[in-house]
Amino acid sequence: MHRAVKADLFRYGGLTGIGGFIRGLRFPGFRYMYCLRRMANSKRYSPAWILFAVMKRRYSFKYGYQIPAGTKIGAGFYIGHRGAVVINERAIIGENCNIANGVTIGQANRGKLKGTPTIGDNVWIGTGAVIVGNINIGSNVLIAPNAFVNVDVPPNSLVLGNPCKIVSKDNPCHDYIKNTYNG
Repeated sequence: MHRAVKADLFRYGGLTGIGGFIRGLRFPGFRYMYCLRRMANSKRYSPAWILFAVMKRRYSFKYGYQIPAGTKIGAGFYIGHRGAVVINERAIIGENCNIANGVTIGQANRGKLKGTPTIGDNVWIGTGAVIVGNINIGSNVLIAPNAFVNVDVPPNSLVLGNPCKIVSKDNPCHDYIKNTYNG
């Protein structure tokens, strides 16, 4: 957990010390993820778990984030803005991923895509994107704003539109994902 919190913090400002932590608390995304990670790594119903559960619930209402504590999210997770972000508990998200407001990462309940997405490392997800179903999104993928993704996406791709169009591109997230932590 400590590495994940440091990596999350580094994504918000490039610092990991106490000064960086205090500065990081200004960002709703870091504040929420800090509570989520602390809650997920505390013994259920311990005083720490209760404290972070109450804080996470408050931040959920205040910022519009709906991410269950059991969700598998890699280190270096970055939520760009406050506003509705909904992630299913069974979704798996890799390291150094950016998510903008209005994003839904959800479950398909029927058909051949029944299940939840697995998202690789270094993925940038734009405002209003919807990702559903038992699909795999490779690493180094940029999902454009308002894209609807319900198909597998290979690594090093750009995803556009509804229905989604996949364009192969060498490292499309190069200028979008900053301050990746390698510690």
